[in-house]
Amino acid sequence: MARVMASAPADAVDAPARPSGLRRFGRALRTHPVLGVSLVVLTVFSAVAVAAPWLTVDPATLNPIARLKPPTEAHLFGSDQIGRSVLARTVWGARVSLGIGVMVALVTTVLGVAIGVAAGYFRALDTLVMRSMDAVMAVPAILLAIALVAIVGASPAVLVAAISVPEIPRMARMVRASVLVMRGQPFVEAAITCGARVRTVLWRHILPGAAGPILVQATYVFASAMILEAILSFLGAGTPPDVPSWGNMMAEGRQFLQIAPWILAFPAVCLSVVVLSVNLMGDALRDMLDPSLARTTTEGAA
Repeated sequence: MARVMASAPADAVDAPARPSGLRRFGRALRTHPVLGVSLVVLTVFSAVAVAAPWLTVDPATLNPIARLKPPTEAHLFGSDQIGRSVLARTVWGARVSLGIGVMVALVTTVLGVAIGVAAGYFRALDTLVMRSMDAVMAVPAILLAIALVAIVGASPAVLVAAISVPEIPRMARMVRASVLVMRGQPFVEAAITCGARVRTVLWRHILPGAAGPILVQATYVFASAMILEAILSFLGAGTPPDVPSWGNMMAEGRQFLQIAPWILAFPAVCLSVVVLSVNLMGDALRDMLDPSLARTTTEGAA
């Protein structure tokens, strides 16, 4: 008996080690190839946005002689109504559109997680917090964003705030639901019973279990923010005309759709590709983090 017990630690030492994070990521890419394609597309657009000053000329450069020129070797994406390069404005517009999407996702995630955790873990705050979130959700996102922009004024920072406000309640409700599920788990109740601090319970037990849904929701917020920015700019309540973004480029291009469709087409295609990639990445992450959803979807389709 003693010999068997003595050999137990050796068996434990010889147990196969868990695969590293890089191996798990590579396995996830092989299992979900859509995730890899989406990451490549987003990486390319992000690299182009960061390298915009070195890839193109200043988007505000005017050349009235070359106004409304179709795509040629000299102007790959053509020129707009006042002779500006559509390629330069599209590349620089990626900086604004992607930047707004990233900032809205970060602001929404941080505030939404904080509000959702407070409502889900501290039951005394649940009713007050969630009724406040319901009041915000009762107002259409577009109208709320337009009202904030009209009161404060149009700028990228104001757009981030205006788009984040309608998105925060959705994130908060999702986080609250995840916290309620995690709070009822036996290991969380055991930690609370043993006198663990609230901070320890949240950081070590509850938030890691809710990290998957939060990450997936953040990707959808990112895509939704880019679409809302384009809608607001298209309606004239977005970024100022001198700040190129895909939304205000499409707003300007609609006036010349019949004679110069390239002004609207290129930013529209870029926006569609990025939003589609982000949504596909979110779906792949959801299936990867919760395989039961993928099986349920497949069985329902069959």
